[in-house]
Amino acid sequence: MRKACMVAAVLLLAGPAMAAETGLVKVSRGAVHVERDGRSIPATVGTSLQPADVIVTGADGSAGITFADNSLVSVGPGSVFSIDRYAFDSTTHAGEFQGTLTRGRLAAVSGKLVQQSPESMKIRTPSAVMGVRGTEFLVQVDAPQGAAR
Repeated sequence: MRKACMVAAVLLLAGPAMAAETGLVKVSRGAVHVERDGRSIPATVGTSLQPADVIVTGADGSAGITFADNSLVSVGPGSVFSIDRYAFDSTTHAGEFQGTLTRGRLAAVSGKLVQQSPESMKIRTPSAVMGVRGTEFLVQVDAPQGAAR
């Protein structure tokens, strides 16, 4: 009985942590970091990502991210990409994915979320909001003229 209670307690405590995980950094080249809770964390292969994380790549950096629904996102050099909202139910495949590309380039292949609900993925840029209804897309945001990179 005592062992069962310990297992249940561990699962209850681990549940929120597992649910908060959005995805993983699968590829990291050059200067790449994650901004989380006012801290800068190196984005090495295997780094766990959460909602509200911001992925920042340097001029020589790039990152490949696999999300819980099997969406794939590649963030190119000189980019700033924030994960604004992410929720995914692995049983029903329902949820939502909202991100913002402030600067740089992003390529994506949508996963199970978009297959279940085509309106569930949205990417914002400084000048537009893109609702992803297909499976693959590329978006680029250039720095304003005269702005430093």
